[in-house]
Amino acid sequence: MKIAIFGNPLADKTCGHEQKLFSLLRSLGDEIAVESRYYRFLTKDMGWDIPYDSVIEGDDFQADAVISIGGDGTFLRTATRVGSKGIPMVGVNTGRLGFLADITTDRITDAITRIHNGDYTLEERNLLQISMEGLPQGHTPYALNDIAILKHDISSMIQVATSVGGTPMITYQADGLVVATPTGSTAYSLSVGGPIIAPGTSVICLTPVAPHSLTMRPLVLPAGETIHLDVSSRSHSFLVSIDGNSFSCPEHTAIEISRAPFRINVIKPAKGDFFATLREKMFWGTDSRK
Repeated sequence: MKIAIFGNPLADKTCGHEQKLFSLLRSLGDEIAVESRYYRFLTKDMGWDIPYDSVIEGDDFQADAVISIGGDGTFLRTATRVGSKGIPMVGVNTGRLGFLADITTDRITDAITRIHNGDYTLEERNLLQISMEGLPQGHTPYALNDIAILKHDISSMIQVATSVGGTPMITYQADGLVVATPTGSTAYSLSVGGPIIAPGTSVICLTPVAPHSLTMRPLVLPAGETIHLDVSSRSHSFLVSIDGNSFSCPEHTAIEISRAPFRINVIKPAKGDFFATLREKMFWGTDSRK
């Protein structure tokens, strides 16, 4: 197999198991391609001697599988590099929570060996796409987790006039609005009161952030719907955050959010148990009285 490896080039994000992973891939006879920035970090900053066959420059690459080393943020950034290539992805978790990068360091040998032997399942994950004028250079229009429309830190709440499929729905008066995929339902959307949505569910969730009215509740829509937003604000500007990467926009910038034309394939080396992950990572359903 040809394996492309991406990672977080920060010293405090290493776990000490990266060299073990590279050595394992070499022992299995896999061809190793390393993303250029991560390669320079490992070899120059960390001073490690790692086995590799090639260095990836830009987004023009191909592989049988992609390994993301880091946390969920690294996985999201890697997903934008993979884009529409359809290359299956797996995440080795050196971060904290790890819903996307869910291979823990103690499972590296077993999980990577399973992947090499073809003993895994694939989960298809929908992405969102934002269409708007003035998308800054360097910002991808695709989101695996969520696209959030937010007020500036010091401004008052914003008004988000929302239409679904061309039909006016509601004007949210709130600190913001989070439009999330099922993958992103356990991220920002959950922290502001959105529902947990199981992977593989073909929906989009709209969750207001600190709404002015208690009647403004989260709304789950079919994934095929197109959402149009018109934002007004006393500061005459607002923030757009695409998987946590934010930039400022002038009010009344026309925004359209829809399902992206491609999906990400996530590798699960063992039979996935989403609810076990919830119990383990979030103590879901745990009785604190015990």
